[in-house]
Amino acid sequence: MPDETKDREAPGAVSEASGKKPGSLLTGVAFTYCPGSGCTHGSLNRLLAGIIGELGIRSKVILVGPVGCAEGIVKYIDVDAVEAPHGRATAVATGIKRSLPDRVVITYQGDGDLAAIGIAEVMHAATRGERISTVFLNNTVFGMTGGQMAPTSLIGQRTTTTPFGRDAQLSGMPFHVAEILTRLPGTAYVARTAMNSTANVAVTREAILRALEAQMQDRGFSIVEVMGICPVGWKMTPRDANTHLADQIIGEYPLQLFKDCVGSCDGGTGDGQVGPWTGDGGRGPQG
Repeated sequence: MPDETKDREAPGAVSEASGKKPGSLLTGVAFTYCPGSGCTHGSLNRLLAGIIGELGIRSKVILVGPVGCAEGIVKYIDVDAVEAPHGRATAVATGIKRSLPDRVVITYQGDGDLAAIGIAEVMHAATRGERISTVFLNNTVFGMTGGQMAPTSLIGQRTTTTPFGRDAQLSGMPFHVAEILTRLPGTAYVARTAMNSTANVAVTREAILRALEAQMQDRGFSIVEVMGICPVGWKMTPRDANTHLADQIIGEYPLQLFKDCVGSCDGGTGDGQVGPWTGDGGRGPQG
């Protein structure tokens, strides 16, 4: 169990790499997410740590990490955590939740882990309505292994395995996880957000809070797909990557609340189209 009183850093200290502040649930271990690149993982890790602290559920949370860039989260947030084999985070989380139903079980996964090797696991967890929550960072590429095409890569996107751009005739169309999971009756909450602006970070925070509420109300499977950037894998500057996210990627993956069965639900078999998020449309600050 986490030590609720333990201080890993001197009072007032802030870890430059992790952004840890006094009272934070970050461990103070330096992030290894391509430092200085603008990678979304660091910001999302900090946001999730803050949400867990805000809800006061630190002693109840069990975090399940994936394989890939996102695997570092198990050492960055000071809660009980386990790392799953590649793609199996939702399966591992299912076993934990069924054994310890009073715990709040969260998987944190990238698109290479969840939408590729782990797609069977997440589909069946959602179909069964497992009482777990998934935070899914989609940056449309396999980041840790060198920038290969992921199931979520855009048509025309250049990667190390599609140097001339993704071709639908060869590789199919981009895989839309949120839209597919929305149709399954076992899902209680499905949303897609982004982290490229202050407004969108605020929406992401509210979506994750709502997903955890769905789990704590025993409603079913909940997932928040968060659109992020991988400047190194995309071979872009952070500014250009954020522009690309707003102008191209969010066009393919619109930010939307697809399904919300927190409090009440029609059974989850309707069209699930609750509506698009309000705000800046994903563009974020310009200039």
